[in-house]
Amino acid sequence: MKKIGIGYEEYKEFIDDDMYYIDKTMLIEDIVERGGKVTLFTRPRRFGKTLALSMLRTFFELEYDYSGNVIDKKRYFEGKKIMGAPDKILSMMGKYPVIKLSLKSAKQPDFYNAFIKLREEIMSEFERHAYLEKSDLLSEEKKEVFSKLYKNSFGRIDRKFESKEDEKKEFLKEVGHYSTALKTLSECLKMHHKENVIILLDEYDVPLENAYYSGFYDEMVGFIRSLFESALKTNDALQFGVVTGCLRISKESIFTGLNHLQISSIYNNGYEEAFGFTQSETEQMLIDYGMEDRIPEAKEWYDGYLFGETEIYNPWSIIKYVSSIAINHMKFPQAYWANTSSNQIIKDMIWHADVEMKQELDILINGGTIEKQIHEDITYDDIHESEDNLWNFLFFTGYMKKVSERREGKYIYLTMKIPNAEIASIYETQIRGWFDKQIKSEDRKILHKAVLDGDTDAIAGYVTKLLKKSISVFDSDESFYHGFFLSLLYGVPDYAPMSNREEGDGRPDIVLYPDNPTDPAIIFEIKKRKSFKEMEAGLKEAYDQIRDKKYEEGVLEDGYMGVKSYGICFCKKSCIVGALE
Repeated sequence: MKKIGIGYEEYKEFIDDDMYYIDKTMLIEDIVERGGKVTLFTRPRRFGKTLALSMLRTFFELEYDYSGNVIDKKRYFEGKKIMGAPDKILSMMGKYPVIKLSLKSAKQPDFYNAFIKLREEIMSEFERHAYLEKSDLLSEEKKEVFSKLYKNSFGRIDRKFESKEDEKKEFLKEVGHYSTALKTLSECLKMHHKENVIILLDEYDVPLENAYYSGFYDEMVGFIRSLFESALKTNDALQFGVVTGCLRISKESIFTGLNHLQISSIYNNGYEEAFGFTQSETEQMLIDYGMEDRIPEAKEWYDGYLFGETEIYNPWSIIKYVSSIAINHMKFPQAYWANTSSNQIIKDMIWHADVEMKQELDILINGGTIEKQIHEDITYDDIHESEDNLWNFLFFTGYMKKVSERREGKYIYLTMKIPNAEIASIYETQIRGWFDKQIKSEDRKILHKAVLDGDTDAIAGYVTKLLKKSISVFDSDESFYHGFFLSLLYGVPDYAPMSNREEGDGRPDIVLYPDNPTDPAIIFEIKKRKSFKEMEAGLKEAYDQIRDKKYEEGVLEDGYMGVKSYGICFCKKSCIVGALE
């Protein structure tokens, strides 16, 4: 079995190390034949965008070995689909200088440090083309500008300033220099190689998302806009550009004036198979690793995306799944994507959800659908302006999938649902965290008094009120109700709650043990029913279990002087409580 390249993002490494690679090389021909002067691909995180750009760079880039000989790129594409492309396409192999820049590391807490990180990435690309400093084909003036950008020798470093204001002015000058650096590098490359330049920009929206949540969005938008305008709009040295990201940020804020921009999102038709794994690719990978019997499970957990009209699997989750199951065939599937993708937007949505949004989340978590107007031009500033913006964000970032669509006048409406079990588990995790936060913020003294007074109606009323603030995600899970009620009992004065401790002939769900043995211990037996009309029967089952398992006798044998027992039955967002006579 070939090695699975978890965490590898360089195409050459897949070929050099003979790792398992699902052939996506026809993207090369598609870019040439159907791409715009600049093509923007928006796909969810971890859907193969970085590897795709690495593959494009490997194919198109003119490279030399240490002896100055041109590197033949054919060995990286032997046996790949692209080798069947027309001669027009194959003649472009190893022909062009390439600039490749990743923006995904710019996740610093302020604009200063985020810019410094982006500057380092740009300088690293200058270093990769350091030979231009000695090129006889560049003017001395051009080489001087190149050298300053390459080495950041603009004079701000190690200088002492008379005031913070003077230092800030110099910093802004530096920002200005690097906002046009890619255009400068393009011009130098064209002068040296006598060929236009291909520019590949990866995860362009990561610094924007980080800046939005960190409070310097406008500053970062200004820098990225200038960087893009100079490199992709007013650049005569540009052959073509490819930009990837998770979200399409509106033209007004980033892609101002880029009339030659072609956009491919999960909603558009085109390039559907270039990112993510198709049904046949996924099945073949599972077969190759002896996992034919896990195909239905993989589909339930990681399928469900619809790019254009093509069914797509989450590639990151599939390779993690195959890698784990190949080692331990008994292992269960997991939400691998949850640990790699930013879930901040889901946290915000759930923690600030109004009544209507909670109702919609209820529907989705229970397998239903909702309908929302769709639009692709989004800015982070707009996300919380309306509920529709939030649902659009969730759709384009991979947390929702299209089921169907309809047009009404000028507007398009999508019917959407949660894509698969993996994404459902991410929602549930965030909802559980939100619910735990709700519980901690409640004044539980009212409940504790009702428990000590034996006021069953007050207990039921308090718990039901709290449940009604929640989202119906754990209706089929009795253990949720158990844990939920147990958490509410912590802090009852002079009592300690214990769960599933042996008493009598079994284990009662919860027992409140008094600090003073002359006070009565309190037993709670919890049941759950699917319909409200069955709740009284649930209470009776709780009473019968307390009697049959002799829970009270067990508590008394422990030395406590008295005991009170309660049955509790839950159904969805309601509960009833009864005292055992």
